[in-house]
Amino acid sequence: MESFRMQQHASTAPAPRPRPRWWTELPLLALVYGAYSAGRLVARGDVSTAVDHGLRLLHLEKTLRINFEHPLNRLLTAHPSIGIPADFAYASLHYLLTPAVLVWLFRRRHAAYRRARTWLMTSTLLGLIGFTMMPTCPPRLLHAAHGFVDTMAQYSSYGWWGTEASAPRGMGGMTNQYAAMPSLHVGWALWCGILLWRHGRHPLVRAAGIAYPLVTTFVVMGTANHYFLDAVAGAAVMGAGALLAGPVMRVSDRVRDRLGALIGARFPRVAETTKSPIVSAGCKTSAGERIPGQRTASADSTDAAASADADAPAGRAPRADTRAPAGAGAAGDDTPAAAR
Repeated sequence: MESFRMQQHASTAPAPRPRPRWWTELPLLALVYGAYSAGRLVARGDVSTAVDHGLRLLHLEKTLRINFEHPLNRLLTAHPSIGIPADFAYASLHYLLTPAVLVWLFRRRHAAYRRARTWLMTSTLLGLIGFTMMPTCPPRLLHAAHGFVDTMAQYSSYGWWGTEASAPRGMGGMTNQYAAMPSLHVGWALWCGILLWRHGRHPLVRAAGIAYPLVTTFVVMGTANHYFLDAVAGAAVMGAGALLAGPVMRVSDRVRDRLGALIGARFPRVAETTKSPIVSAGCKTSAGERIPGQRTASADSTDAAASADADAPAGRAPRADTRAPAGAGAAGDDTPAAAR
């Protein structure tokens, strides 16, 4: 009875989710990123409202004495040896390292990939909500009286970008320059850093996990693309995304299961292909049931009798069963001669 209960529990246990495949992941990620990019363009908002939001943030930072972007911006403006690499980092690293970490998880840490991917997508969509609800003018677009210099414009001759953020020259209209709150540069860098620290095995990889978010925070403030509070909001968005990743995956699993059941009900032939790949489908042969091609004891005895009947008319002695157990011959020698 106990074994039957264990077998019944095993049969009702949920099947493990299959490992994600690259041909399904790429379209999904492309769809989310496309929706995010299109949403940024739609959520431009009023310029005057965005400027008001930026000035309020700056005033709050000055009141709290946390306007760290002022001294950092002066440092990058005065020293091209620091400002130019910072501009290159701002314009490229989040496009390179974020997908690289995602691919690394997919290939080497596939057990953690699905949750990390869900965490990233959820946080990105939360950031899009922030851009829509609070368009914010970055420090570099404020009036010069506020003391900021656009280092991207100052060093634009050294890179591919123009005077409109990090977009390539002539493509500034394809980006939303007022999507500063929250800073997803910082949020994505924090996502990369946590995963590198948690799943990296080499000390250099874990050190990079610590350095990358700090360097990104320095860069976004020094280039006057974000306020310090933008960076704080980017970290908060990633924290919220981490908390919501589990519920989002559960909802996704339920939707997928219901869609699978609906498809199975409407297209039973398609559903049959999703059955267990085991030939017996978990069934066992009962006692006395013979698998086709298998010889049983009754079949062997029938064959032996037929062989004896065939030998009798020809005058030959019946053939001994070569599969008789050891010691059978000795027992036959002890029988009376008449019986032999």
